[in-house]
Amino acid sequence: MSKQSIILVGAALVLVVILFSLPKSVVDNSDTTSLADEQSVDMGSSPDSLHQVQITEADQDILNRLIGQLANYKEDPKKTTIFADSIATVYQRIGKLDSTAYYAGIAADAANELTMWEKAGNAYYEAFGFAMNETKLNELGDKTRFYLNKVLDAKPDRLDLKTKVAMTYMVSSNPMQGVGMLREVLAADPKNEQALFNMGLLAIQSTQYDRAVERFEEFVGYYPDHVQGNYYLGVSYFEAKQKKKAKEQFEKVKKMDADPVLQSSVDSYLKSL
Repeated sequence: MSKQSIILVGAALVLVVILFSLPKSVVDNSDTTSLADEQSVDMGSSPDSLHQVQITEADQDILNRLIGQLANYKEDPKKTTIFADSIATVYQRIGKLDSTAYYAGIAADAANELTMWEKAGNAYYEAFGFAMNETKLNELGDKTRFYLNKVLDAKPDRLDLKTKVAMTYMVSSNPMQGVGMLREVLAADPKNEQALFNMGLLAIQSTQYDRAVERFEEFVGYYPDHVQGNYYLGVSYFEAKQKKKAKEQFEKVKKMDADPVLQSSVDSYLKSL
């Protein structure tokens, strides 16, 4: 079955889009050194360009007032932090993730302290997770790394943040750096949920299906109730031509979640077995 037929579900949606758009040279293989071709991108897009969310008149009045106050106190770092953070909070509540990140970044730059750097980095990573074109992915990935690396410089044991930084490298000119970081996370924490899951997806993307089977067997051993992990174990068995195991795995997944998209995708695999 083609990679386009692999289900895009839940939190894995954009991750799968990112990973399956990578060149085949980005693999879960320590002996591979080839890299994606470097591409230039336009970094000049506006912070409001991604999400066409409707803003109520009441929310717009709040934003207009806060943005005006921010402009009035732009030379005062403390007040800049307060107003920019407040604007980010409003945008987050109404679902404009790129604008949330933009103002969280302004607040972090003014505050120049660990908590705000992490807040801005996480906001940019969330927006990165919903960006569906290469220019925005690169732009938001750069910003995520900028802020989260500041936190990691002070707290290198924050494996959760390191995993996020690693994933932003997957759409950069140096995706192998992201793979290397995921390996470092797993070396420090072999059961790390996000790193192990992502490495399994990378193995599928690079057509290393036997390796993907190993990754996802290990993953579901640690996280037996993880629907996506179980699904991708079935995909790995299918692609590795282990038809009996694939059939058993997909039948198991069908009992785990009644989501119609998931059920339809599983059924399509079962019909192909």
